[in-house]
Amino acid sequence: MDELIARFRRLAEEKDWTALKRELHSMEAVPTSELLAAVPDPDKIFLFRLLPRPLATEVFSLLSSDEREDIVRSMAENRKELAALLNDLPPDDRTAFFEELPGEAAHRLVRLLSRKEREIAVRLLGYPEDSIGRLMTTEYVAVNPKNTAAQALEHIRKYGRDSETLDIIYVVDDEGKLLDDLPIREIILAAPERPVAELIGRRFAALNALDDQEIAVQALKLHNLAALPVTDRDGVLLGIVTFDDVMDVAEEEHTEDFQKFGGVDGLDLSYTQTPLPGLLKKRAGWLVALFLGEMFTATAMGYFDDEISRAVVLTLFIPLIISSGGNSGSQAASLIIRSLALDEIRFANWFYVLRKELVCGLLLGVVLGSIGFVRIFVWQKAGLYDYGEYWSSVALSVSAALVLTVMWGTLSGSMIPLALKRAGMDPAAASAPLVATLVDVTGL
Repeated sequence: MDELIARFRRLAEEKDWTALKRELHSMEAVPTSELLAAVPDPDKIFLFRLLPRPLATEVFSLLSSDEREDIVRSMAENRKELAALLNDLPPDDRTAFFEELPGEAAHRLVRLLSRKEREIAVRLLGYPEDSIGRLMTTEYVAVNPKNTAAQALEHIRKYGRDSETLDIIYVVDDEGKLLDDLPIREIILAAPERPVAELIGRRFAALNALDDQEIAVQALKLHNLAALPVTDRDGVLLGIVTFDDVMDVAEEEHTEDFQKFGGVDGLDLSYTQTPLPGLLKKRAGWLVALFLGEMFTATAMGYFDDEISRAVVLTLFIPLIISSGGNSGSQAASLIIRSLALDEIRFANWFYVLRKELVCGLLLGVVLGSIGFVRIFVWQKAGLYDYGEYWSSVALSVSAALVLTVMWGTLSGSMIPLALKRAGMDPAAASAPLVATLVDVTGL
């Protein structure tokens, strides 16, 4: 990539625009997008504007939201060029881009679209946020069951050029209702005079435009298809959802879950786009809540003032014990949240999880408790620290506390996500800091 960037810079410095354009025109969309992402902003915009129109459309869809906004901003003065780019974008990619923009900016760009593309954009943006309707594209090929295989192929040749995918051909009746989806190979291999109606088996899977986008992620994973049709409540075909768009949704969901699990409210924009006040707002709420929760550790310790005054040496091990419980809880929460996301377990499996984590927590506690006992024994016998004449009782107390706290942390970490799921909440809200704070206070 460095060599490629150096070559383009040399051609630009030499003002050899013919060679520069020839190099760009010969490249594929993916390496071109990687090149643009690697060069500074002025060079990025300059190179993008040298791309041929079809390649520019593909490359624009592959760029990050920040890069796309920079390019659109640079083209603002040339409304004709910007309108051509937006009109050429696939409807689903264009809708996703508009969603990232402030409302007024998106409205201005929608007005640049042609009448046909504007109607499509407004219709897609009219669906609820995070619905499958926002995700779908209207670029697909549909044939009538009355057509013969030969007529269907002729229709595909005529209208398939702009389709998002040609792997699947959709069969709809005169009212637009979806009857089936056929792999194109079935139409190609069928006798030319054979009616399409004889090829359909009505065993298709379809999504509802108003359903949540996460359903599309699960459906495509389950059926292992490149695309799935999207219908309304009456079964009328509205569009299709493709694998690449669903993967973008899955990535966003995983990012949001990861942020929540770290004790941060999900960011609406990327980290680089989020202003400092917005970042503080997303992080401060959790930190304040966790801080208030941790204050109860002082209350818990105050309750045991008499015991601590008689065995001050035990306070040396409090951080060790409660951190072990928090760590075991975070481990369990991570495993359970991921299993829930992959649909490996459900709330109905709570008793199985309880039994498994109870045994696992006990064994982990025994391992850590044994290490704690050995540590005190070695330090006492080697003269590294004097735990007093009752050092063996101290060692046993620390070991027993480790076993119980680790068990409690494991149970808490595994049950909280399941309880949240049961309550209809996001299990990822059972963040590592939340579990750790709970175990700190209750385990102390």
